[in-house]
Amino acid sequence: MKMIIHIFFIISLVSSISFASVQDFCVADPKGPQSPSGYSCKNPDQVTENDFAFSGLGKAGNTSNIIKAAVTPAFAPAFAGTNGLGVSLARLDLAGGGVIPLHTHPGASEALVVIQGTICAGFISSANKVYLKTLNRGDSMIFPQGLLHFQLNSGKGPALAFVAFGSSSPGLQILPFALFANDLPSELVEATTFLSDAEVKKLKGVLGGTN
Repeated sequence: MKMIIHIFFIISLVSSISFASVQDFCVADPKGPQSPSGYSCKNPDQVTENDFAFSGLGKAGNTSNIIKAAVTPAFAPAFAGTNGLGVSLARLDLAGGGVIPLHTHPGASEALVVIQGTICAGFISSANKVYLKTLNRGDSMIFPQGLLHFQLNSGKGPALAFVAFGSSSPGLQILPFALFANDLPSELVEATTFLSDAEVKKLKGVLGGTN
């Protein structure tokens, strides 16, 4: 009986080991099918050092938009080598007054480090408690997976930060756009947000929503 228990323990332990331990890597093949666990693997014979390098974070993003901000992602499959490794990166540029509105990453936690300027950042727990911090150059902050959070340039000049995620595909949903940049009927938005008809239509007009 003890031998059987030990065997089942070993089987359960082995089955819990991540895919990364079965093979060294799984470079994303954007032409192949995608599953909840990531992209299918590129033929190892076709993998090169370029799959493990990404140069897109060296250039500032275009902040000439309604939020005065830009996010440059280094996710799979664009950064193919991250696929299956549980990590990815992004660059965050904030012009004066720029903001990344309340949003969530359903697939990963986030770590942010400020390179330039001053950023007011925070997140809201599932108990609706607010964790708010003003970050200066060299400061960092983490945002737990799935929780609403934001970043706001609270300084006098532009701000720059780099972020890391615990997934190669962290996902993104921005709350204002989810509410007001779609075709959900205005009466339903009003009923679920307690906003007036005029407020909802104004926000839909600003963000491009219909109905």
